Amino acid sequence: MRTSARRAPSRALRTLLAACLLALVPGCASDAPAPLVVLGPWTGPEGEAFEAALERLDDGTGRTYSYQGTRSLRETLVSQLEADDPPDVAILNSIGELTEYARRDQLMPLTGEAAERAYAPWAPTLLVDGGQRTYWVPLKVDLKSLVWSKKATPDGPDVDPEWCVGLASQATSGWPGTDWIEDILLHQAGPTPYAEWATGRLSWRTPAVQRAWTTWARLLGTRSADSVERSLTTSFEGTAASGARPRGLLDSPGFDCTHEHQSAFIRYVYAGDDIRVEPSARFLDGNAEYRDTYEVAGDMAAVFSADPAAQELVERLSSPAGRERWRAAAGPAVRPLFPGTAGLAPVTPANPAEREIDSLLHSRARTLCFDASDVMPPELRDAFHRAVLEFFRDRTQRRLASLLRQLDAVRVRAEADWADDRTFRPPEDICARPGG
Repeated sequence: MRTSARRAPSRALRTLLAACLLALVPGCASDAPAPLVVLGPWTGPEGEAFEAALERLDDGTGRTYSYQGTRSLRETLVSQLEADDPPDVAILNSIGELTEYARRDQLMPLTGEAAERAYAPWAPTLLVDGGQRTYWVPLKVDLKSLVWSKKATPDGPDVDPEWCVGLASQATSGWPGTDWIEDILLHQAGPTPYAEWATGRLSWRTPAVQRAWTTWARLLGTRSADSVERSLTTSFEGTAASGARPRGLLDSPGFDCTHEHQSAFIRYVYAGDDIRVEPSARFLDGNAEYRDTYEVAGDMAAVFSADPAAQELVERLSSPAGRERWRAAAGPAVRPLFPGTAGLAPVTPANPAEREIDSLLHSRARTLCFDASDVMPPELRDAFHRAVLEFFRDRTQRRLASLLRQLDAVRVRAEADWADDRTFRPPEDICARPGG
């Protein structure tokens, strides 16, 4: 049986030390438990809203919570695991990383109602020792297959978009480009080849995958050397004056562009009524059969501690009441999207863009597929990010062929590694009908 119990002494020691310190303070109970530590990706207004929701989750349990928000989530978590001092709960957006942690016995399987909220495709079960187990649950989700433009921009089948591209994102630069490749492949080839490719069962050198890259190159059009460098060094958020909120690529100086391919989360920089958002399908040279298929992402909560209160925390965070608290604490621009609306009171959209996103995610989508690069093993995902940056600089067929050979070699190594583990298999069911 796989278990994370070996980490319990470290957590118990921390609790004991906290209790001893409290005992030295007049009026403090000596048996007060240490706060549960939650590590997550949200900072700024998003982090403040989530922290406010945590503070409202006490419900008479007597537990308190300490939230650590960081943009360097993977590096922080790896460092904590190496020090044998993991958080009680961590919130990650990568199924590939979560799968690796589960494989290394660093996650506790979810129990109770939290396990029942492992909505597809965000939280597929894993096959462990012959049985199915659930290791994480989505708290917040995002819709990815979207295109943004100004309402004043001419629109129609005869209009050729000038695409905004900002590929910089600190340690994870390149992911806005991988989103392009993934979305194109999904709409050209459909969910089955997409899932096979994302889970390592389809070669990067197959015609369908190659076509996705070349389609992206064609859509980008001819770009000057200065324009290429600007896109490689500019954040996906666009530029901003010192200390000001990012303006988004559509509003950034130096970007003479009309359309942006970006996830629903970018609405926090486009909070006005002058922005139009629509499904990406008609822009991608795709198959009409997959018009109502969408790529999605998510932030999933996983338990790294043997403390039962960590399981209870995930259960409350993923509950309708927990969602309502979070939504109430968040401003309109950072209001979270959830995997389904069961048990939630209706909310008035902040603007037409939010209304359209909600309709697509919860009413009009026929199939949802999880972000492919976030399904891949971390080493393959990172190689994909780097390859996109290199291809953006040099979009020749010769360069593409070399990059795809390199990516396929990483895929084969990852598959060989999995072949040695007969007791644990990564997920394959990353596409599903909307549910929740």
